[in-house]
Amino acid sequence: MDGPSSRLNAFEAGPQKVANRKDSEADSEPDAAGDIKTHFRVCRFVMETGVKLALRSVPVATACVLYHRFFQHVSLAAYEPYLVAMSCLYLAGKIEEQHLRTRDIINVSHRYFHPGSAPLECDKDFWDLRDSVVQCELLILRQLNFYVSFEHPHKYLLHYLTSVRSLVNRHAWSRTPVAETSWALLRDCYHGNMCIRHTPQHIAIATLYLALNSYGVELPVGEKEWWQVLCEDITKSDIEAVLSDLLHLYDMEAKCV
Repeated sequence: MDGPSSRLNAFEAGPQKVANRKDSEADSEPDAAGDIKTHFRVCRFVMETGVKLALRSVPVATACVLYHRFFQHVSLAAYEPYLVAMSCLYLAGKIEEQHLRTRDIINVSHRYFHPGSAPLECDKDFWDLRDSVVQCELLILRQLNFYVSFEHPHKYLLHYLTSVRSLVNRHAWSRTPVAETSWALLRDCYHGNMCIRHTPQHIAIATLYLALNSYGVELPVGEKEWWQVLCEDITKSDIEAVLSDLLHLYDMEAKCV
């Protein structure tokens, strides 16, 4: 299983600094590259855990943004990333009003590292871990100065898809999974910090742009490009910057497998 540790026991130390924590998979590569791989793996953990917890897409996206913003301010070597991720899921559920029980988060996380295992017993270790998740939630809030309300690209992508669909022949639209591909590309953007480095509108436009071009769907030509009509402040270089970051994430995925 991916991750620096296959045991939830690694989290029981709580959100304090972890001295000399090493990721054996990154020992032979520069720290920056190793950190990027770790963040990619942890965000995949967030997404898979979110699905098992029946979280909607926006709360999962919020959890990823919380995670990336937290590690903008602190060193990856100082905190256990999977503990932070669990706390981000817990906090995201509150923010997006889809509350989760800490016990469910802990048990699903445990099963992530121990497939087929039984739920954890409510013993001292369990309660210590639960306390660590709650304490880490408070740490995240303080680190982000309690600014935890984020604007996601989802609503923009929905609007752009509706607008573009009206310009395309309905038979051509039904034959190509442009919408499904756009949503999948958007979800993938949250594996890296590109989701906090680009504006939501630009991410939404770029994912739709890539989906349309992937299936060769052409839109009517006018005085402006379709993406300029939908988002006035975006440029071709903005789209290329988002797509470059996204392709880098796919390259990272290949290295993490």
